[in-house]
Amino acid sequence: MNAPDHIIVGSGINALVCAALLAGKGRKVLVLERNDTIGGCIRTEEITAPGFVHDVMATTFVLFITSPAYAALAADLGRHGLQFCNTKAPTGVLRPDGSHLIQRTDRAANVAALGGDGAQYAIDVGDIEKNAGLLFGLLGGGLWTYPTFKLLAGEAWRRKPRNLAAFLGDALVPARGWLETSYDSELSRALWAPWSLHAGLGPEDAFSGQIAKVIAFALEAAGAPVVKGGAKNLLAAFEALIEEKGGVIRTDADVASIIVEDGRAAGVSLASGETVHASRSVICSVTPTQLYQRLLGKAAPEADVAATRKYRYGKGNFQIHYALDRPPAWRHQALGEVALLHLTPGLDGVSKAGNEAARGMLPETPTICVGQPHALDPSRCPPGKAILWLQLPEAPRHIKGDAAGKLAAPADGQWTEALREAYADRVEAILASHIDAFSATVLGRRAYSPADLEAMNVNLVGGDPYGGSSTIDQSFLWRPFKTSRNHETSIKGLYHIGASTHPGAGLGGGSGFLLAQRL
Repeated sequence: MNAPDHIIVGSGINALVCAALLAGKGRKVLVLERNDTIGGCIRTEEITAPGFVHDVMATTFVLFITSPAYAALAADLGRHGLQFCNTKAPTGVLRPDGSHLIQRTDRAANVAALGGDGAQYAIDVGDIEKNAGLLFGLLGGGLWTYPTFKLLAGEAWRRKPRNLAAFLGDALVPARGWLETSYDSELSRALWAPWSLHAGLGPEDAFSGQIAKVIAFALEAAGAPVVKGGAKNLLAAFEALIEEKGGVIRTDADVASIIVEDGRAAGVSLASGETVHASRSVICSVTPTQLYQRLLGKAAPEADVAATRKYRYGKGNFQIHYALDRPPAWRHQALGEVALLHLTPGLDGVSKAGNEAARGMLPETPTICVGQPHALDPSRCPPGKAILWLQLPEAPRHIKGDAAGKLAAPADGQWTEALREAYADRVEAILASHIDAFSATVLGRRAYSPADLEAMNVNLVGGDPYGGSSTIDQSFLWRPFKTSRNHETSIKGLYHIGASTHPGAGLGGGSGFLLAQRL
């Protein structure tokens, strides 16, 4: 390729969306990925036993199939083989005493299952539906833009300014505040409390109530789809589409620095010594740390470097994957069809585990999200077998101790292989307490600590998969910095996308879509 119009550094979902859309408009696009495969947090491997296909990190694509990016690219990606497998039971919760609750893709069934809390559930998801234009306009739209100004002005005219302010104030209510004032049953509260964690928040954080409601609505409306055959097939479809449109993707291409000439991003230098110039822009799908401290180096504006020092990363993630000789024998058979099942004592349990992790402690009773991809996509494993995908969204990045008082913290606070396996044993004991003869069915187990995740992807700082803390002061207008404006930087021709930028983390491809639209 001659000098590309746009160089994109990184190849996560936002980078791929951006590249596909720009290439589709005839722009010459070059994607550079430092690893030997593309995908960022999308990675599929046989990590436990032959024939068992695991999505190592991200696995559920509800945010993608409901996104504007997918609406624009679905037909083309489908031509290149992308298919999804879905479920009628997207999520559920299982408590230590065996009490459980399942959400289905059926409003009436959910209202009935929630009993006395059913009417309130209908109100909550109904409110998201009713206010979808405003909510999703803010959650996924460019904020410093005329369309968003027009949206807010129109809503202020329609609702009246004070009512709009009240609506936005309600959106800031923490999940605990929402759940304790809306639901009488601890089981109902337990169903939704863990979902704030999947947005990088805790149940006491502002806005966690609203995001949990949005997730409840999205799961009921669109399920919890996985890519047929593994998330690698989504990557293959993107790669084929980008190359079909003339784009180029290079792996093992570690960008060492951004070339800045006369105050403008002119290209990049690779670790190999090669330089590549861009005629229009350099687009970086990385964390602020990578962008301003590594890639820009001395060319980084001091104000941005100072802001980067104050930028906060969130809790780490811990992953465990199982290959099983047969599907798990849950003591409640219906749980076997649930795509994403949370094991937790409930709202207080989620809060306790999150607080422990935030203080550097290994949670005594972690919140465990159990994915069952085989229930949606039997092609992931041999006939009659099963796989489990476990995510623990509350893991300390730097270990100070063990809340249970049983595991010794390393002197340097760093995760070790021995500690990783010992903590995985704690998780497995909780899991096995709900499944008959679980240990006898395990053919293989593979655990990943926060340190392992960061080793696979430098943007997962301390194992944080959300690109930085998602508390309200680092979201919306203030992501990543208080002075941020859309996806611009203070250097001309240099743009910043990815989980560390608005609309934040997740697999929706929002920042890549917004920037591609603009460019």
